[in-house]
Amino acid sequence: MSDPGAFTAVTRGLRVTVRTFYLADKSEPEEGRHIWAYRVRITNEGRETVQLLKRTWHITDAMGRTQHVHGDGVVGEQPVLEPGEAFEYTSGTPLATPSGFMRGQYHMVVPATGEAFDAEIPAFSLDSPHGQVTLN
Repeated sequence: MSDPGAFTAVTRGLRVTVRTFYLADKSEPEEGRHIWAYRVRITNEGRETVQLLKRTWHITDAMGRTQHVHGDGVVGEQPVLEPGEAFEYTSGTPLATPSGFMRGQYHMVVPATGEAFDAEIPAFSLDSPHGQVTLN
């Protein structure tokens, strides 16, 4: 997933890459309902095995309203990534406005030592064809 439309952050050898897709067939702009899917690839480029335990998302709409979402794992899983391994998943989010952005953290642990750390999820833009395109 290394393309110009992707957003990437690296923390302690853990590469998080996100690509977004506006879902026009699921959105109802006239009702203030805009839906996006996002595809995440987490690649362990480090030398230690790590496990994703929890996630925190900060989802901000065009009005500046931010929703904070915390939970265990991602899509019902708490993946363990050996060095060189990757995990991909797709999820989605609704917004009441035609644009916004998301960012967050994956709360990780090194199983061998119990050391915890947060891996950055890069800020990524959510822009639909129904609003002014702005750099978020």
